[in-house]
Amino acid sequence: MMICHCMAITDGDIHRAMDWMRASDPDTLITPGKIYRALGKRADCGGCLPLFVDTMRKADSLGIPMQLRGLRRATTQGDAYEGRRQGNRLSQSGAQE
Repeated sequence: MMICHCMAITDGDIHRAMDWMRASDPDTLITPGKIYRALGKRADCGGCLPLFVDTMRKADSLGIPMQLRGLRRATTQGDAYEGRRQGNRLSQSGAQE
């Protein structure tokens, strides 16, 4: 199925590029940009990106390497305000116009 008409990329091209990237480096994070570069192409209009990402999600080789799982969760736990004082936004500080 044709995914990107501007660059003539099919779902098979995406899956083959992902399989190649996973075989060459099992720990790599696969992104749409890396797939475009692997195919020697680049996004033109961007209209295909939602379908492009859906096609990536259906591939078995998209998985996140085990040692990278949970990193985001670890950094977001704890202080909800990330060390900033409360009321740091103009709308919260009660500034008058």
